Amino acid sequence: MKRVPVRALRDLQRNILAGLITAGPLFVTWLVFSFVLSILAKAGLPAIHLLEELFPQDWLSQPWLQSVMAVLLTLVVLYVLGRVTSQVIGRQAFGLFEALLERLPFVAKVYTSVRQLLDTMMTKKETSQRVVLVDFPIAGQKSIGFLTRTLTDSISGQELAAVLLPNAINPTSAFLQVLPLDRVTETDLTMEQAMSMLLTGGAVAPESLRFTRLDRTQLP
Repeated sequence: MKRVPVRALRDLQRNILAGLITAGPLFVTWLVFSFVLSILAKAGLPAIHLLEELFPQDWLSQPWLQSVMAVLLTLVVLYVLGRVTSQVIGRQAFGLFEALLERLPFVAKVYTSVRQLLDTMMTKKETSQRVVLVDFPIAGQKSIGFLTRTLTDSISGQELAAVLLPNAINPTSAFLQVLPLDRVTETDLTMEQAMSMLLTGGAVAPESLRFTRLDRTQLP
């Protein structure tokens, strides 16, 4: 008689686990899209509120409609800004705007750092944004990282690597390590494969991985 509750409990656990596996990716996708949409809505809501004050209408005071209009307005502004800055006159005007920002002490540091980070992520350089492995947290245990740039030791002249080590499950938090370039293990992973491994805790991964460190002359 005791086997029936145990069997029912096991079936319940198995079905709940299967439901989590099925709904997990959808839930994470919904979280990402809801976060992006909330940022876009917050950016455009002040203009929508101003429009509501200028043209007081009942239909314009609906919260859901304001959010939709705010998202659309933000996307339109971003599109227009991208088109303008892609033109010669637009690039010159934006260059003047950046020159003014660089005169502001604190703002210049933040803006320049973010600008360089975005430029590095958008441009595909030979030495940037490669997926690598480094010994972390102890020797012999390797962590997935992104080689963001290379630099040189000002004293010894040794080549160094700046490697960003995102945390699994929550890659928005990470460590930054600066270490000799010869201690970095090159991998054959793409950025998409590496992010999938991090987000799923390694559950989604390719069948093989370049784990052994090769000399730079042996790299393809």
